[in-house]
Amino acid sequence: MTSPDSLADLLARCALHDRRAFEALYQQAAPTLYGLLVKLTRDRELAADVLQEGFMRVWQRAGDYRPTLGQPLTWMGSIVRHLAIDRLRRGDQRRRGELDEDGWGQLADEGPGPEERLHAEQGDARIARCLETLDPEPRQAVFLAYYEGLTHDAIAARLERPLGTVKAWVRRSLQRLKTCLGES
Repeated sequence: MTSPDSLADLLARCALHDRRAFEALYQQAAPTLYGLLVKLTRDRELAADVLQEGFMRVWQRAGDYRPTLGQPLTWMGSIVRHLAIDRLRRGDQRRRGELDEDGWGQLADEGPGPEERLHAEQGDARIARCLETLDPEPRQAVFLAYYEGLTHDAIAARLERPLGTVKAWVRRSLQRLKTCLGES
């Protein structure tokens, strides 16, 4: 068994971001904390996840430990215990067993697949590149028309430009975008 003074010293060194002290702290305290978590969660995998998250918190908050307020193992145990309780309340326990058709159906994503999303993202990037080739005011007119849904009249009013100018900007810009996208 590890002495509380040794653990307190390791925590103090962890507060100074000493990685070797953290390794030693983990080696000495992890078995006890893991046992506590297994009893609390009744799930070895969940206990291992919470232990890992708990040690990340210990690393981040090692400077908060005060030896006068309690033993190091008690302090670390409190951290992992609270994390485990939070996980159990949220229902993060792993579901065991095989999924039937209904289970797989609930997991299925109705949206586009990875390949479709990739093509959409590439298309968005191409459109963004082509939009950058437009002059600022015509580009703004296109944005107002197609991203905000404004009419030509509303765009002319907002930009304080004649209606004919706005219509010409939008028409010419769309032609340039079509050409640019065709070249890409």
